[in-house]
Amino acid sequence: MPDASNTTLIDLPGTYSLYPRRADEWVAYKVLMGTDESVTTDAVLLVADASNLKRNLLFCSQIIDLQIPVVMALTMNDIASSKGIKIDIAGLEKELGIPIVAVNPRKNKGITELKKALQQLTLNTNAGNDKKFIDVKKLAPNAIDGVHKITPGLSGDYAAIHYLINHENFPLPKEMQTQIDALVVTHQFNSTKTQAEEILQRYSQIRDVMRKYVVEPGPLEKKIFSDKLDNILLHRVWGYVILLAVLFILFQSVYWLASFPMDGIEWAFAKGGSSLSAWLPEAWWSNLIVNGLVAGLSGILVFVPQIMILFGLITILEDSGYMARISFLSDRLMRKVGLNGKSVMPMVSGFACAVPAIMSARNIENKKERLLTILVTPLMSCSARLPVFTILISLVVDNKYYFGFLSLQGLVMMGLYLLGIVMALLVSYILKWFISIQEKSFFILELPMYRAPRWKNVGITMIEKAKIFVTDAGKVIMIISLLLWFLSSYGPGDQIANTTKKYEALSRVLPAKKDSLDKQFAAEKLQHSYAGILGKAIEPAIKPLGYDWKIGIALITSFAAREVFVGTMATLYSVEDSEDSSLRQKLAAARHPDGTKVYTLAAGLSLMIFYLLAMQCMSTLAVVKRETKSWKWPAFQLVYMTALAYGMSWLTYVLFS
Repeated sequence: MPDASNTTLIDLPGTYSLYPRRADEWVAYKVLMGTDESVTTDAVLLVADASNLKRNLLFCSQIIDLQIPVVMALTMNDIASSKGIKIDIAGLEKELGIPIVAVNPRKNKGITELKKALQQLTLNTNAGNDKKFIDVKKLAPNAIDGVHKITPGLSGDYAAIHYLINHENFPLPKEMQTQIDALVVTHQFNSTKTQAEEILQRYSQIRDVMRKYVVEPGPLEKKIFSDKLDNILLHRVWGYVILLAVLFILFQSVYWLASFPMDGIEWAFAKGGSSLSAWLPEAWWSNLIVNGLVAGLSGILVFVPQIMILFGLITILEDSGYMARISFLSDRLMRKVGLNGKSVMPMVSGFACAVPAIMSARNIENKKERLLTILVTPLMSCSARLPVFTILISLVVDNKYYFGFLSLQGLVMMGLYLLGIVMALLVSYILKWFISIQEKSFFILELPMYRAPRWKNVGITMIEKAKIFVTDAGKVIMIISLLLWFLSSYGPGDQIANTTKKYEALSRVLPAKKDSLDKQFAAEKLQHSYAGILGKAIEPAIKPLGYDWKIGIALITSFAAREVFVGTMATLYSVEDSEDSSLRQKLAAARHPDGTKVYTLAAGLSLMIFYLLAMQCMSTLAVVKRETKSWKWPAFQLVYMTALAYGMSWLTYVLFS
């Protein structure tokens, strides 16, 4: 008997029927059919839209006929009322034979009643619904009886129908598969015809249910507010103008609002590191704390404000219902490059992180469009790139404003994000001619109602994303920072020891030049370290892009995670120069051996383009392998994105030099 005080709630991918087409629908289907060996289903909580109940009743009726205990949570009741829809919940509950609870999660209404209904259902061992929505047995009586004989533990005739249709996708013994195949042939079972007959019978019954228990307004009722707003936001001209304006405001806000807390965090770490260095005794462990631990920590926390603001604004767009409109507006353009409107959501999600974005491509039915979406989604500028863009833009782009409010740095940031989108579309257009999967696709999208954002949800999302960045990305950054401190502080042979003796002698002879000699010593010591030797080895390959050996080290460490770039530079420059200054000031002062600046406009833009286009994320490659079930596509991604990044970075450096 399940313990109601300790219940595990699993959120399955959304679906409208038990006939899956998309990869995510198969996940939900196998759990409900009991063929997913990792999940045991005691009961189902079905979330239904009161404003569009007819569509949700199809899926509900199928679960009822599977004889799984089910509770319906009826949402969007306020929207239904605004449309003039009235539902007799008590009558509907009696007709379907399942508990139905009206809820409003935004206002925390009905949640207690829903928990009680679930508790009663899970504690009642006889809670299985014996009521049949339609007489499934009549669809294929002999074949159904045959399935029950082969699988005696199977409950219900409707489950037998699905075994006849999809048994090859279930983890059944080979002998059982063969027996069901024989049943299909013997009884001339036609899955397409059976499915069509079933759906027709269900909708016929649903119409009767709707007629009895749901009052709907006539078709000539006036449009509600959402329909009127869609006339503007989905307009074939003004819709795109508004979309560009929304993106413009988004990136201007990220840059402008985050500048104040970022400056404060930078100042605090610069002062704190300097004070700590003066207070601690000179030793290897104090050097590790100041130039490894504190420097690495500053490279994490300084970008938390931008992460929080970006995700807060994206959550507002999702909560308000506008994000789905972006998919609708983009469908026509997406089809021209081999994608469809459903590709937009994974690509937009890619602005946060490519890993869950690629996984969300499962909702794309068409195999070719899904593969193309997976291949180009990493070109979206994920949040890991944001710290890199921020520090480089502040280094090489003037902090000027046009008309008093248009930030040049904000415009460059927006330009980078738009360039990522353009390159993704261009790559998809090229690849569609080489991927030979022929399959028609249709774009069907449910547009949610416009709602006021849930500000509590926005706040929770901002805090959660900051936590994830600090804990998940922070762990990687700290490990890399500490490893880099070791590689930057020690080297092979006795070169560092000889360098130390040389500068100790010079300091005794020239005590007045101690500060200058200390800087020269730190720089020479870094070059003789393991990190310096590695950087010098790859410098010839990256010199045409305008990079020095320190940037080369950052490019290598960034394959663990792109945001490690900042931690790498913080550690390298802290080891070389422990003065009371921020990382931006240290980078701005960086010079090549000939005295020229390292971070010129050309080099800075080239580096931004490289990080925009390169595949520098092992986690993304791993998830692409899992989703495509082959190493061919992640290997292809790594090669094409690295080549594209190198070529475009070289071109950028040449044009701006």
